[in-house]
Amino acid sequence: MRATDLSGVTWRKSSYSNTSGGDCLEVSDNHPTITPVRDSKTPHGPVLLFTDPAWAAFVGAVGRGVLD
Repeated sequence: MRATDLSGVTWRKSSYSNTSGGDCLEVSDNHPTITPVRDSKTPHGPVLLFTDPAWAAFVGAVGRGVLD
C-alpha cells in the first residue's frame, strides 16, 4: 500500500472509549478505500491502515463477539 499523509486529519474516539484511559481506539473517517486506526493513548505512535472491507469485517467480528 502506498504511504498516506495523515497529517492534519480529524480523529474520533471509539464509542467504547472512556475518559479513564481504558482501551481506546481512534478512527479517521472519509478516506477513500482505507480506514486509519490508532491508539488514543499514543496519538503520535503508529497508525494501522485497514482496507474498507477488512475494517468492516473486523468491526462485524467484534460486534458478533467473535473476538475477545
